[in-house]
Amino acid sequence: MLIQNYNVIGVMSGTSLDGVDIAYINFKKNESWEYKILFAKTYRYDDFWKEKLEFSQDLKNNELNILNNEYTEFLASRINKFIQENSIKQIDLIGSHGHTIFHRPSLGYTFQIGNIQELANYIGRTVICDFRIGDVILGGQGAPLVPIGDLLLFKKHDVCLNLGGFANISVKSKNEIIAYDICAVNTVFNFLSNKLKLEFDNEGLNARKGKLIKDFYDKLEDLKYYKLFPPKSLGIEWVKSKVLPLLEYFSSYPIFDLLHTYLIHISKEIAKNLNQSNSALITGGGAYNSFLIEEIRKHTNTELILPEKLLIEYKEALIFGFLGVLKYRNEINCLKSVTGSKKNHSSGKIFCP
Repeated sequence: MLIQNYNVIGVMSGTSLDGVDIAYINFKKNESWEYKILFAKTYRYDDFWKEKLEFSQDLKNNELNILNNEYTEFLASRINKFIQENSIKQIDLIGSHGHTIFHRPSLGYTFQIGNIQELANYIGRTVICDFRIGDVILGGQGAPLVPIGDLLLFKKHDVCLNLGGFANISVKSKNEIIAYDICAVNTVFNFLSNKLKLEFDNEGLNARKGKLIKDFYDKLEDLKYYKLFPPKSLGIEWVKSKVLPLLEYFSSYPIFDLLHTYLIHISKEIAKNLNQSNSALITGGGAYNSFLIEEIRKHTNTELILPEKLLIEYKEALIFGFLGVLKYRNEINCLKSVTGSKKNHSSGKIFCP
């Protein structure tokens, strides 16, 4: 008989390169799933790791293998530190996303580092990870993976919107869910903020100072990705090939104006995708961008709900822990309505120490 109570560590590293999010969560299955985040912390990347990860796409295969091993050891050290700092004794499993280097599902591949046997060996615990590749093999996008959590853990919200490196959305209708990436968010904001010697644009204050660059705005509106129908997903490759060249082309304009124009553009794009739903749960670092939230509100009647800080910052870590639980139970954690794969399935690899 399956147990109905799990103490789990969920681990997430996003494309915005802010750090490794780690959460210790209790999941209970009664009539439906319930959760409680018990401890959570973000371990920031230092300049050494930020630079390594930012330029990792340029590495050759043997260099990538070295990085994979180094990152796995680093990731294990952060998880072990988290366990020690919080004196955690009961751990049924660790659900870890790893860090995405390549995501090109249309070409049949996706690659996250930190998803190897050594992670379980270093920690001495069961690790469930590498959730994307199984879905890509089945013809899916391998993303988004969060919607199964949105469906089972956040039933009262019509829409769940995460504003991280990318904006991704889950839209529910009856017992089905459709989800996809909308646009790049903090990957672009942080890139521009770095030029101001800042890590990020705090509350969107610098974007608020700027003015709209009409030609830049029109070019952004013209990007073909926005006209595609789901299932669809984005990777850092898209930012580098489509958005960064536009930023370079308009680089003679003040950074404030580039930030402002990009924010106005994505606020309208995000609002458009809310489909005038009743309520949207907003999480991810972009939830703290007051100017972005204000601009989205201007263009939608959907009520935007900002939950408590723990959920804003650790929802993805929470859900990757939950994906691990579902895989452990051999239950569906990847939905064909979301990714476009051939079938619903239980994705991920289980590594025991």
